[in-house]
Amino acid sequence: MRKILIFVLLLALISEHFSLIKAEVCDNPGALTDTQTISGCISKYNGIADAISKANSTNAKELKVLNAQVSVLKVQINGLETQITKLTKDVFEREVKVGVKEELLSAKVRQDYVQKRTQPLLLILFSARNANEFFQDLAYREKLARADREVISSVTGEITVLSTQRKVLSTQKISLDALKKRVDEQAGFLAKEVDKANKYVSDLSGKVAALSARQQSLLAEKTGTYATSVGDVPLADDPASRPDYNPGFSPAFAAFSFGAPHYKGMSQYGAFGRAKSGQNVEQILKAYYGNIEIKKDYSTGINITVQGYGSVNIETYTKRIYEMPTSWGDQGGFEALKAQAVAARSYALAYTNNGAGSICASENCQVYKNANKGGKWDEAVDATRGWVLVSGGRPFSAWYASTSGGYQESYSAQGHTTPGFWDTTSDWSNWANGAYEVRGGSPWFYKGWYKTRGGKSCGKSHPWLTSDEFSDIVNAALVYAGGGDASGIFPVETCLGSTGWSRD
Repeated sequence: MRKILIFVLLLALISEHFSLIKAEVCDNPGALTDTQTISGCISKYNGIADAISKANSTNAKELKVLNAQVSVLKVQINGLETQITKLTKDVFEREVKVGVKEELLSAKVRQDYVQKRTQPLLLILFSARNANEFFQDLAYREKLARADREVISSVTGEITVLSTQRKVLSTQKISLDALKKRVDEQAGFLAKEVDKANKYVSDLSGKVAALSARQQSLLAEKTGTYATSVGDVPLADDPASRPDYNPGFSPAFAAFSFGAPHYKGMSQYGAFGRAKSGQNVEQILKAYYGNIEIKKDYSTGINITVQGYGSVNIETYTKRIYEMPTSWGDQGGFEALKAQAVAARSYALAYTNNGAGSICASENCQVYKNANKGGKWDEAVDATRGWVLVSGGRPFSAWYASTSGGYQESYSAQGHTTPGFWDTTSDWSNWANGAYEVRGGSPWFYKGWYKTRGGKSCGKSHPWLTSDEFSDIVNAALVYAGGGDASGIFPVETCLGSTGWSRD
């Protein structure tokens, strides 16, 4: 019984903990986007399941013992009932025999009494032929009476013994019945607790399976960008980087990437593709920045300090941002220009702490020139005048970049977290076919690398490498990764300088 109580207390504690977990995000795997959080949920559920299973294993053994005891008690009770039934029958038969003998004895007593009344002792004495016959007759009569008394006494004693045995057996049966009831109750209670624990474990197993599936899905999404071949995506912007290019040797190796540089916030080419697909400025902003407030009456009288240019009104500043081609406004991308204007305005206000600080004029912040850009860009700025993305009442740091390669990574700022998602109308496993950046015509969606941004290519006209060149890069990477001596690592060619390759 003590084991049962210990188990019940443990189960109560686990149940309480389990009810607390139900209120957490672990019960909604579909809403989780962080594999680390999912791992924590899985560990937590597995810990609870292990605790229940260990206690339940002991309890299941105890239940097996109790059920065995119940079976033994049932056999014993059935045996006692058989004995009691037999004894009851024996007692009844003995009582019948005693009753018959008592009737016979009574009849003899009456007869003897009558004889004594009708045949006085003197009459018997005088009727006897001699004294010897008289005493023989008296002795015979006494012997018969004594024999009757002994039979009656013996049967009566036997009845007493049988009755006592029957009472003892009846008492034992009552005790066994009570014991069986208690054991039955314990076994029934324990069976319910074992069943309850099994259901807990089954429920937790289902949750762990759902979380594991979600975790694998997220991992697949995160690695999916790199799990493809050059033949499965749109052709690179550079013909020399395309899979059908012949560099004049074989085998040939090359390094490719999707998107550049940080993959967070709004994709500019993606916004262009969305605008061409019919989405408006608010739909575009919500797609990239999530469920964030778009405040349309933010103060337009704020001045910010631009490094190298002094104080500039926020609306004038936004008209001088050179981050998106004005020509897109005439190519179905006017809504993308409007989304860019809102993002640039929000970023500048967040970066300068609502005008309290300064912002650089290069692409390290956002590109600013001391002249209005004009055209459709000015129209987009005017159309969104006073529009600012805000979180908790503060301007949100709205990141953006040219191209993400079809997957937007999540980031957090000012208490708001942007979504991580595949920026495509296709399934993630075939994301390139419906990528909005492909619709927008991004030259950076799929890129082969062999020259710097300044155009320096070390005399190469394509990205393809021979086996020796590729092995050279791999070996250098291994030395760097292993923390080895990198002083002797130099490129096959010398156009990168005498210092050789850097880790980057």
